[in-house]
Amino acid sequence: MTTIDKSKPVMITGATGYVAGRIVEKLLKQGLTVHAPVRNPDNAEKLKYLNALADQYEGTIKYFKADLLTPGSYDEAMKGCELVFHTASPFITSVKDAKKDLVDPALKGTENVLNTVNKTYSVKRVVLTSSCVAIIGDAKDLLNVPNHIVDESIWNATSSVNHQPYNYSKTVAEKKAWKINKEQDRWDMVVINPSFVLGPGINPTSTSESFNIMKQLGDGSMKMGAPGLHIGIVDVRDLAQAHYNAGFTPEAEGRHIISNESYTILEMADFLRAKYGKAFPLPKKELPKWLVWLIGPTQGIPRKMVAKNFGYKWLVDNTKSKEKLGIKYRDANSTLNDFFGQLVDAGVFSK
Repeated sequence: MTTIDKSKPVMITGATGYVAGRIVEKLLKQGLTVHAPVRNPDNAEKLKYLNALADQYEGTIKYFKADLLTPGSYDEAMKGCELVFHTASPFITSVKDAKKDLVDPALKGTENVLNTVNKTYSVKRVVLTSSCVAIIGDAKDLLNVPNHIVDESIWNATSSVNHQPYNYSKTVAEKKAWKINKEQDRWDMVVINPSFVLGPGINPTSTSESFNIMKQLGDGSMKMGAPGLHIGIVDVRDLAQAHYNAGFTPEAEGRHIISNESYTILEMADFLRAKYGKAFPLPKKELPKWLVWLIGPTQGIPRKMVAKNFGYKWLVDNTKSKEKLGIKYRDANSTLNDFFGQLVDAGVFSK
């Protein structure tokens, strides 16, 4: 049981990110003081969406200069905090050097933050943003699981630096975090494992993979057909609520799958069709797996990834998130339409 004093500041890494932006919004709405370590506290353009939130709500945001990979750079920002949210981790799928660009930053960044937690005696709890990919590497892996559905007890054992390196980076980073946590008994850790995050962010022109997939649905990239990928989705606003509840629910513990329903890319397009089908070239059919396998490498999709994911169902059990964190998932229709509408309003693609 860990009770957090809401009059104390709360630190969040990756504050300018897609997921963290909505968490910061939640914290400021509740009147909290947020410590946001960022690369450049003087970059007003980069911080404008966070500053707009601070102007709107009664909470306060304070910036500190820090870098994920610089040891000790979080010392100042963490001072006096009882609660730390660690959301910062690279989410990119096309990389030249997976170890250097994905695995090392995820691992070293986590070590850096938690080493500072270990020497900051005010900290009582860390909420770590991991991922469902630390639980399941490829959809085909579900064939080896009872009922073909995974829960928090499962770990991704099939990803590596050479296959699904992003999934591998999240797995090793979370394992390292648990190791550091278990080696002491002052602070506890609650882990959030989201599936694919969608929904409107505080910044309508973010560069995350979530925005990329929505752009491809609307800009004609998938006009000839959608790849037959089945994935779990979660609204970024529900995910922010899950982080908040993980921080402030005294009895919260362990890992939590945060995922709504699972859909194919084509099914996601179907949610948008009624409102946007006439104005935008949404895909109307699914590409055959053999074709994606053939042309995938030219689009940055490795053939092994196609073989082990396309055409397989991706299913997770979100019971714990509902029972222990009180999460009520919003309708996927509003997630997708709110998100797509935000991109339309921001002029991301023209009709």
